[in-house]
Amino acid sequence: MKDHSQAEKAAVFKALHERAGLLVLPNPWDAGSAKLLAAFGYEALATTSAGLAWMLGKPDGAAAVSRGESMRNAREIVGATGLPVAADLENGYGDDPEECAMTILQAAEAGLVGGSIEDATGRPEDPIYPFDVAVERVRAAVSAARSLPFPFILAARAENLINGRPDLPDTIRRLEAFAEAGADVLYAPGLKTREEVSAVVKAVAPRPVNVLVGTAVLALPLEELAELGVKRVSLGSALARVAYGALMEAAEGLRKRGDLSFVGSTVTYALINDVLKKSYP
Repeated sequence: MKDHSQAEKAAVFKALHERAGLLVLPNPWDAGSAKLLAAFGYEALATTSAGLAWMLGKPDGAAAVSRGESMRNAREIVGATGLPVAADLENGYGDDPEECAMTILQAAEAGLVGGSIEDATGRPEDPIYPFDVAVERVRAAVSAARSLPFPFILAARAENLINGRPDLPDTIRRLEAFAEAGADVLYAPGLKTREEVSAVVKAVAPRPVNVLVGTAVLALPLEELAELGVKRVSLGSALARVAYGALMEAAEGLRKRGDLSFVGSTVTYALINDVLKKSYP
């Protein structure tokens, strides 16, 4: 692995957002999955809060993962390859804008060159921060990011659509305000249609938009998303679900039926070892 400085990785990550074409940002949940993804030639990575929670034996959501746990995971993923890494920083691990700012500064200390702050509270009874509070939190995160000696790509997330609030106008209003507050990338997980994606892209242009793919909710192919003006796609928990799903299916078949047929479809021990012996990129 080349010894890239954080500033160099930050410059690369910024350039990936500025060039033509779609940036596909896969989501490892640990150092091993990060190295495997780097082996396939991905140019940057982003962590997954769900994948991390599951790795720790916790359910995702409801503030199950602490800021300290998230930062330890980020350091391990950053150290696994020479690629730029952004992080799912959930709601900044606190309600106050100052907590969001602190999270951005700690993310930078962990070696990250980007991260996202969302307007979800983590409380099922009151899932989304009020508009003014949400904007102030993003503004504080932006201020912290701009204080760093390298470009830290801050994504601001509007979480209505995945928290039982199918209110696209309010979601767009929030994204526009987040863009005005200085967020580098805008992100509304849960968009379902071509029309919704297009509306978001147009509302915040020329700021880049991240779209969540790898779910049953959005069936648009990557080529079409690029045509709509989407700059970046991420997979959230999708790859972790692939891995955990294969484990669950194999374990169930073995326990209930003594079925060992899954062995024939696994990759070999030697292949995984060989990939992990190498340094990337």
